[in-house]
Amino acid sequence: MSARPTREPSAAPVVAMVGGGQLARMTHQAAIALGQTLRVLATSSDESAALVSPDVVLGSHTDLDALRKVADGATVLTFDHEHVPTDHLKTLVAEGVAVAPPPEALVHAQDKLTMRRRLEALGAPVPRYAAVSSVSDAAEFAKAVGGPVVVKTVRGGYDGRGVVMASGPDDACAVVEGYLADGVAVMVEERIAMHRELAALVARSPFGQGAAWPVVETVQRDGICVTVIAPAPDLSEETGSTASGLALRLAAELGMVGVMAVELFETVDGALLVNELAMRPHNSGHWSMDGARTGQFEQHLRAVLDYPLGDTSALAPFTVMGNVIGAPDTPSMSMDERVHHLCARMPDAKVHLYGKGERPGRKIGHVNIVGSATESVASLRERAERAAHWLSHAQWTDGWDPHA
Repeated sequence: MSARPTREPSAAPVVAMVGGGQLARMTHQAAIALGQTLRVLATSSDESAALVSPDVVLGSHTDLDALRKVADGATVLTFDHEHVPTDHLKTLVAEGVAVAPPPEALVHAQDKLTMRRRLEALGAPVPRYAAVSSVSDAAEFAKAVGGPVVVKTVRGGYDGRGVVMASGPDDACAVVEGYLADGVAVMVEERIAMHRELAALVARSPFGQGAAWPVVETVQRDGICVTVIAPAPDLSEETGSTASGLALRLAAELGMVGVMAVELFETVDGALLVNELAMRPHNSGHWSMDGARTGQFEQHLRAVLDYPLGDTSALAPFTVMGNVIGAPDTPSMSMDERVHHLCARMPDAKVHLYGKGERPGRKIGHVNIVGSATESVASLRERAERAAHWLSHAQWTDGWDPHA
């Protein structure tokens, strides 16, 4: 990162964030408490963050002039998503803009093949993988692995997009052939025999201070995270420490600044493998808004501004987050009425809505429920998932009738 731009000693810092989605919206909430202004680069005035931030620049993350405009006079430029062209970011850095995370780090969250190669060089545990430039490359890899493989687009995939679980070598070759015909760069990986998916969320400042939240379990459906359990149940202290230590080491080795999520596979034999990196606040950290002493959005601001980092300890034995995901058919009951009923039935549920229109499969909010010493994690998870399902479908999964 380059030096901060000069500003009046009495002026509050201005953090510019590329992207106007829910991550920017929730970062704005944290900025208010710290007495700051979050400036947002949004593609339209009705994006999640643009609806609430008083300082919005309309434009595309692929437009260098729009990036210059949002960064003008800001203390630091950071990200709601990782899709900004690396060359644009390098240009901004050359022009004196403080970019966090810097482009040399961010590229590892943008390009899966670059990430795999760098992590392998750093000695981090990763699945077997191969670059693919022809169908024969995929066939040879599938033969060498001797089991099912996963085809991934090198750039641009998220929430299950750009990830295809191939049923066998012939299927893998057909998928690769289709992508290559469309000019899409892909890679192949072995499909891991998983016990579950974990995430290690950490933060790092330019000063080099690091902080780690408890390692969590993430539950996926159709490639989308639906539930997060913090901390991960039945995770040994040794495995949790290994995961957090790995994430902190990678953050330092890659030159990360801000919040970073390391998505992990816990294999059936108890080993850990790195799946992907996210260099921004992450879905796996939403629980921390209500369940940790310092939430990920405040911590991200502290990190990119080089403030001392906050305490990341959990406030309860367990906190469970349920994602509110758009139902196949939008309920006739308004969201406001659904929130009303949820508040009446579950007064301890903390609702976070993103200001998004409802459509099938879209993340429109999340619910956190912070547990107590007397409630089992199974009960807590059931309640969080029931609350999230109610908000998306206007149906109680246990058949409860509020008017009975």
